Amino acid sequence: MLAQQWLKNARDVMTRIEETQMDNIRIAAEIMADSIEAGRWVHTFGCGHATIPIEEMYPRIGGFVGFHPMVELPLTFFTRITGEMGVHQFVFLERVEGYGVEIMKGYTFDTRDTMWLFSHTGINNVNIDVALEAKKKGMKVIVFGSAAEAVGKKTRHSSGKTIFDIADHVVDSCAPIADASVDLKNHQDKVGPVSTMAFITCVWMTVTTVAEILADRGVKLFIHPSHNVPGDDTAKERLEDCLAEYKRRIAGV
Repeated sequence: MLAQQWLKNARDVMTRIEETQMDNIRIAAEIMADSIEAGRWVHTFGCGHATIPIEEMYPRIGGFVGFHPMVELPLTFFTRITGEMGVHQFVFLERVEGYGVEIMKGYTFDTRDTMWLFSHTGINNVNIDVALEAKKKGMKVIVFGSAAEAVGKKTRHSSGKTIFDIADHVVDSCAPIADASVDLKNHQDKVGPVSTMAFITCVWMTVTTVAEILADRGVKLFIHPSHNVPGDDTAKERLEDCLAEYKRRIAGV
């Protein structure tokens, strides 16, 4: 059954992440923990389906303050598929050099911040713009993507670099470069992509490691609680504390 084939493929990717990326995840988590402990941000950015790991980590139950989602609506798929902000426009925009520079103008950064970028292939211009601008501003740049599989792919950016070339540190998502992983009879294209699952796996392995590091350092985390658990009378108060801390950091206090 193709369902079982996809499940095997997904498990194989998760196994490769565990077998090959634990040290890289730890290094990334240490860098992020330093930013959060300093009262600063781990900014997160991606395009298309690479926005899903960003929305998964914060805000959500079990996530904590310190991760700042930078989600540019025209660069997501949470829009119309055709018509306004459709797929044609998205494919065009993510390849427009300079667009990422303009996106970065909308935020305030600090040299203590970390920029965490998600890019499957690492060749599109918006992500590269953001990475280059982050480096100019003195931030550490961490990139998650299919780094080994993307070796040899030609960048679309005039810098001549892929996002993996720019990064201070890379975690390989271990997903196949074609993404879709299951052959379908009578069809050229495969079905069953695994890159999103790979990203989410890497995200929670990293974020939980950041939490572990900060807890060991004695840093208080503002963790979003579940407000759906019967008998938890302080969940609403804890959520308000999280949002208050987020607002405090955004204000630069």
